[in-house]
Amino acid sequence: MHTKLRQHCSAMAVIAAAFAGFNAPPVTAQSMSNYSAVTDARLLKPEPQNWLHYRGNFEGWGYSSLDKIDTQNVRRLQPVWTLSTGVVEGHQAPPFVNNGIMFVSTPGNQVLALNAKTGDLIWRYKRELPEDVVQSHPTNRGIGLYEDKVFLATLDAFVVALDAKTGKVLWETRVDDYKRAYYFTLAPLIAKGKVMVGTSGGEFGIRGYVAALDANTGKEVWRTYTIPAPGDPGHDSWQVADQWKTGGGSVWITGHYDPKLNLAYWGTGNPGPWLGDMHPGDSLYTASVIALDVDTGKLRAYHQYTPNEGWDWDEVSAPLLIEYRRNGRNIPGLVHPGRNGYLWLLERQQDAIKFIDAKPFVKQEVFTAIDPVTGRPSWDESKKPATGKTVTFCPSHWGGKDWPPAAWNPKTRLLYVPAQENLCSTLKGEEKRPTYEAGKRFVGTDAAATRVFRREGAKHIGELQAWNLDTGKKVWTFEYPHINWGPVLTTGGGLVFAGGSSDRMFRAFDAKTGKVLWEFKANSGITAVPISYMVDGVQYIAVQAGWGVDAQKMITRLDQTMKTNTHVPQGGVIWVFAVKD
Repeated sequence: MHTKLRQHCSAMAVIAAAFAGFNAPPVTAQSMSNYSAVTDARLLKPEPQNWLHYRGNFEGWGYSSLDKIDTQNVRRLQPVWTLSTGVVEGHQAPPFVNNGIMFVSTPGNQVLALNAKTGDLIWRYKRELPEDVVQSHPTNRGIGLYEDKVFLATLDAFVVALDAKTGKVLWETRVDDYKRAYYFTLAPLIAKGKVMVGTSGGEFGIRGYVAALDANTGKEVWRTYTIPAPGDPGHDSWQVADQWKTGGGSVWITGHYDPKLNLAYWGTGNPGPWLGDMHPGDSLYTASVIALDVDTGKLRAYHQYTPNEGWDWDEVSAPLLIEYRRNGRNIPGLVHPGRNGYLWLLERQQDAIKFIDAKPFVKQEVFTAIDPVTGRPSWDESKKPATGKTVTFCPSHWGGKDWPPAAWNPKTRLLYVPAQENLCSTLKGEEKRPTYEAGKRFVGTDAAATRVFRREGAKHIGELQAWNLDTGKKVWTFEYPHINWGPVLTTGGGLVFAGGSSDRMFRAFDAKTGKVLWEFKANSGITAVPISYMVDGVQYIAVQAGWGVDAQKMITRLDQTMKTNTHVPQGGVIWVFAVKD
């Protein structure tokens, strides 16, 4: 074991023991007395030293303009503090930082408030979850900050507002019934005094939605369903009576926001059940991007990436709001590297989403064409899963890119995409459409017969890709022998940071060339969102390690097929790095 890692692991063991009780009073309550309220103005233009959004800004870029850590000194990056979270399973949330105070959420709906410079615990909140709560994805992807509150969306379908200074519960609102398999895993999107959340549970026959709560009172302001009811626009895309009631369309991941248009953009998941012939019609608004008016929740526009989606190609990552150039025109764009394996370039307008271009960024053996005007794909029916049918297709049902977010660097003008290349699936459809039962699996495939495998003759699976959106060309690719489940951070120092591999490495790449400049082996695999922040003139890189959830499921499936035994230890640790002289 690396000497420094051994030292930190020993320190973490001590911290984990101390956290066994974990109910001690705040150790530095005085340090919170001058807490800086997170205003609408600050959310619109976050300070470079802070990280106030899930992806750093409303546009979803995953970009920090901080440049003290750069391509020349990143080799001297070292851990400066670590903290065990005290829990296992998949740690996927970014730390949020507000003027030296860090807030981190973990699996089990725990929130830690920490001194961002030292890692000292200020307060801890741990939600008591019901024993019968559904946890098919036992994770949390972050909190929200607004005024003097911290907002958490929970696995038992509540939104909780905590006092940022003390961790005390200020209000909690039950948004849905967890016994019907509605649950929340995403970080809330905060805009104009509203706390917006979307529901998970698409594998259980839920009806997806985005709901907005008043940040001060917790009262629901509006709720917009992703599956239209009778009389709603798009309802006729569900051709069988009452199937809209269990239509899926989960909203797993935080949306992005355009303040000029006052529209929030959200990605939606698979229909329920998965197989296309079990929900005939286009099945709006599944596998889509939807644009919602933040004041009213009204659906202003949408683009469906895969009509009648039947491959479990959730498109839950919200597209990035990026202005790119095409044919001599600057386009206010929506950019989405899709689970269906295509890189989608769209244009956002007040009441429309216009298709511009789409091309595969991984090998795609299902789609045969993309309509150049509408963006509607055509496909090979022999490669579409169906009732009583066994089908093999590429990319796999985990897609060319799953939920781990891509990143955009405005200085390099490159988009960085965590991809799965050479990964294919076999799905076996059940002999008939399943009967809906609240809280039960509602998928329509034989789970025991599902296979995930590396394409024959391929030498690798995971990739980190860099794309020039103005030219539509891929600039560089880094290949991982195994999978890549790593969210991406890019910085003003010309760097790209990402984990995601089963070797537990956290890496820094040259943003222009893709060359690995630094790497560090963490205690566990890293599937969390990295961030950068600054305190007292020192720039830090922070990320949670903690393998689990779908990354572990994919590894298990691959091991079964490839007759291998890949072990990635679990256990959550917050790692914070800085350059040492």
